[in-house]
Amino acid sequence: MSIETIEKYSCRYAVLKEIFKIWHSKIFYRRIIVLGKENIDPLAHLIFAPNHQNALMDALAVLFTLKGQPVFLARADIFKKKFIASLLYFLKILPVYRIRDGYNTLKDNEIIFKKSVDVIRNKNGLVILPEGNHEGKRRLRELKKGICRIAFQAEEESGFNLNIKIIPVGIEFSNYYRIRQVLTVIYGKPIEVSEYYDLYHKSPVEAINELKNRLASELKRLIVHIDSIEDYDAIDELRNIINGRYIDDIRYPKLFRDMQLIEKLNHINKVNPDLYRRICSLSLKIKETASLLKIDYRLLEKKRPSMASIITRIFLLFAGLPLFVYGVAFNFIFYLVPGIVLKKIKDKQFYSSIIYTVSLFLALLFLPVYLISGLILISPWWLSIIVFLTIPLAGIMAWNYRIFFNRIKGFLRMRKYEREKNIKYFQLIKDYEELISAIEVSEAVFQGKLFTGPHNPHKVASPYFLNILF
Repeated sequence: MSIETIEKYSCRYAVLKEIFKIWHSKIFYRRIIVLGKENIDPLAHLIFAPNHQNALMDALAVLFTLKGQPVFLARADIFKKKFIASLLYFLKILPVYRIRDGYNTLKDNEIIFKKSVDVIRNKNGLVILPEGNHEGKRRLRELKKGICRIAFQAEEESGFNLNIKIIPVGIEFSNYYRIRQVLTVIYGKPIEVSEYYDLYHKSPVEAINELKNRLASELKRLIVHIDSIEDYDAIDELRNIINGRYIDDIRYPKLFRDMQLIEKLNHINKVNPDLYRRICSLSLKIKETASLLKIDYRLLEKKRPSMASIITRIFLLFAGLPLFVYGVAFNFIFYLVPGIVLKKIKDKQFYSSIIYTVSLFLALLFLPVYLISGLILISPWWLSIIVFLTIPLAGIMAWNYRIFFNRIKGFLRMRKYEREKNIKYFQLIKDYEELISAIEVSEAVFQGKLFTGPHNPHKVASPYFLNILF
């Protein structure tokens, strides 16, 4: 595939996409929550605009939750080598040239613009990350004007007959850097570019700015947006302390809970700054102490298990040990090699992208070897197929076994702190209980709002937030 035919359907690409999707959606992430797909009209001319916090994983989040073969725009400096450029074109990625790429290269954007119009007309769906580059912060940064220029120029090129719609896309990762996390993708209500035609005819600059501001406003309604720079770390940690238990909740996604928690904190900061400051202070203090004592927040939420219960869990650990060893033996390469590569990476936001890419390459390399070896060594053939299929499942179970082990170890550590009357541990418990009380007290201050607190989850997915999507 070349740049000339990038908007055309590719059978090879379709096969490759399904293979990559299996590793992404079934192995790399333990759960993917997708909302708002009803907002996508497959017959419309669409531009998708996701937030950009986690390098390649943002693009993959859109690619693997959309049907068809959307085309992406990416910075031009990664297209410098001919082989890499050919590969990127095959993967349906177009370059965008900036002044930093050389003033003379800007003229090449005319070719890219024409191909972008072809993509939109062909109804592939054009994906543009309007923040321009990634940052590992849960906030929306200033949007670039390029996405709006492309939308208006594409309409102008076609006599304003395309009726292009821009779909804001909110992407949230439960953790940027680890595997087996939860990915949430929300497709928001489409923005009709036609609403700005009259203004564009009068003042293109003003229309572009109006559309850009509208897009930014819609995106903030779909993501965790922590506006405060001073208290960013405290608020970001508070999400995990208060809402961490809801990471896997599909019906009432943690993303909505976090959005409401932040909305509440912003309100509290205005009407009761002392309470706000106390909540932020406790959040950071709990983070520091819990890290020092190696105690997970989930353990603070739960009732302490009895010694009999812990012994039962330890027995289950020993019973599951053979399966753990089996899973590690055939899957350790998928953890070991990416870890070695990560040591050379300075930008942590590339960690997930590297782990996914390297582990996928290793899977494509080693899994066929496992399959062929099984067919040779194990008889009958159907038994070798069954054994082969257990390998990735055993790898996932080994990962869960490790989490189970750490949780038991955490409970034992807490019992040890209690026996030793560890001052820091008891201060942590006191601070945690005070924080929970402060959050509950803040509910009384937050009159007229929809958030009902972490201990009353049944009202969290309110019509206010559902109206964002439908």
